[in-house]
Amino acid sequence: MPFAIIIGILDVVFIVHAAKTGRLTPWAYLIILLPGVGAFAYVLLELFPEWLHGVQGQKAKRRVINTFDPERDYRKMSDDLAITDTIANRTMLAEQCLALNKFDEARRHYENVLGRPLGDEPRFALGKAMAEFGMDLPQVAIVTLDQLRQRWPDYQSVEGHMLYARSLEESGRTSEALDEYQALADYSANTEARVRWAMLLGKLGRDAEARKIYGEILTQMRRAPATCAGYKPSGSRSPRGRCGAEGAFGVPPSRRLRRGRPFLQSLRSGSKSA
Repeated sequence: MPFAIIIGILDVVFIVHAAKTGRLTPWAYLIILLPGVGAFAYVLLELFPEWLHGVQGQKAKRRVINTFDPERDYRKMSDDLAITDTIANRTMLAEQCLALNKFDEARRHYENVLGRPLGDEPRFALGKAMAEFGMDLPQVAIVTLDQLRQRWPDYQSVEGHMLYARSLEESGRTSEALDEYQALADYSANTEARVRWAMLLGKLGRDAEARKIYGEILTQMRRAPATCAGYKPSGSRSPRGRCGAEGAFGVPPSRRLRRGRPFLQSLRSGSKSA
């Protein structure tokens, strides 16, 4: 591709970015009048300081570090746990194990915490179920989640509900999984739930229903923030949800879990305040 075309494409990209972030004036004119140089100045004077010092910059820097050394935090947390075996240190390490797909180790940490006097909390049981799902044990994860809702009937979690639906699907209980995906789609803004619901309908040969849901997803994507607009289910064993899986609070009591009805509804990570 000729160099001039590359420069032109980059100029367009940065002009669009400047427009979206309220920097159209004067940067659009500078980028147009000074091809290549204007874009370089925009990156140097506007984007680079933002990346370096802003929250997104810190996250980007952390992603770069994790790309080259993905187990850096894991090693540090393992050392911290070896020095001080607390619930906080162990659960932080368990979370990191989930992120690194070290599901067997994550499960052991969560079981250890749940066996302690102060570790009997629903979020740790949910973490254990996530690890079991990641270990390709969906039926075991269902048992753990059923025990969770029996032990803490008022605990609510969109993430847990998604995990329950996926575990049902992986276990071959497709009819129940469809009900759970539909329930999730009804009360939450969880895009993944709608996508997986449509995909499962397609697998079952219910193409017309699947196409209708895909159409609704496309409409939702057009109106969604840029962070959600490109979501595609990865198909990985990761038990974590994606876009729209967090931040749903205040589900009315009439929609909460009851035996035989949809599972955990609305995220509440240890507190009821948004």
